[in-house]
Amino acid sequence: MAVDVRPASVFEDVRALVGPRSPGADVCWCLSYRLPSALNRELRGPARGEYVAGLCRAEPAPGVLAYDGDEPVGWAAVAPRADTSFARSRRIPHVDDLPVWSLWCIRVRPGHRKKGISHALIAGAVEFARAHGAPVVEAYPLDNGDARVDLTMAYPGLRRNFERAGFVHAADTSSVLAGHPRVLMRRDLR
Repeated sequence: MAVDVRPASVFEDVRALVGPRSPGADVCWCLSYRLPSALNRELRGPARGEYVAGLCRAEPAPGVLAYDGDEPVGWAAVAPRADTSFARSRRIPHVDDLPVWSLWCIRVRPGHRKKGISHALIAGAVEFARAHGAPVVEAYPLDNGDARVDLTMAYPGLRRNFERAGFVHAADTSSVLAGHPRVLMRRDLR
């Protein structure tokens, strides 16, 4: 399968990957780390989708999408860390003062998993960040070793996948998700 990774600028395609089945649902839309807590709680139902539609119209787009032909099959959220809640996180440390970009969510649609799409999304997110001047890309994946991870909670990615993509361990964190510690991985683009 040839996977094409593009900026997430088509709202309907983003909705297919991270939107709820019911338009009135109060689900993530991959906004939890992108918004301050108060705004994240305030945006309810359709307002969440409207906010994401605005992000898709903005430059840079809110992330990247993987396509199999014209079908969107994967999503990766990537943005300057300064524009995310990671900028204020007490659990995810700051390694230095570089204007790094954060890659915090990878989602592959059911029926398309185990085909290398997450690897294409990581590579595409790195290239997207590079094209927008990022000196470094950070990720905060689960350090699960060989333990199985519930797919719902695997959204930050797995350490070994980031290592395959050239990321290196930069710091431990105090963040734990689904019983697994998260680590700070970095890929220097300079």
